[in-house]
Amino acid sequence: QVQLVESGGGLVQAGGSLRLSCAASGRIFSINVMGWYRQAPGKQRELVATITTGGSTNYADSVKGLFTISRDNAKNMVYLQMNSLKPEDTAVYYCNAQNRYSGYDYWGQGTQVTVSS
Repeated sequence: QVQLVESGGGLVQAGGSLRLSCAASGRIFSINVMGWYRQAPGKQRELVATITTGGSTNYADSVKGLFTISRDNAKNMVYLQMNSLKPEDTAVYYCNAQNRYSGYDYWGQGTQVTVSS
């Protein structure tokens, strides 16, 4: 099992920045890809960004150049730096980790990000 705990969400004005953190614990050796997803009210959960153990990243088109995902393998942490936030970025942000052997997805409890106009 892998446990994921997010932190860093909150209320910010449009144009502002936030940094989300995700602490992973448990069977960390089984994890390769970690990432962030978000779900806005009435919408499906969507990919924001992912990062592999080796540091390869992937971003949703809507956040490219604005958000940066990073990872500290020694500390079992993954981060999401969000700049130039817009009201449409308002959502619950979830940390995700994928089991490299089974493909099973682990999820955190989510952290609310609210961007006011």
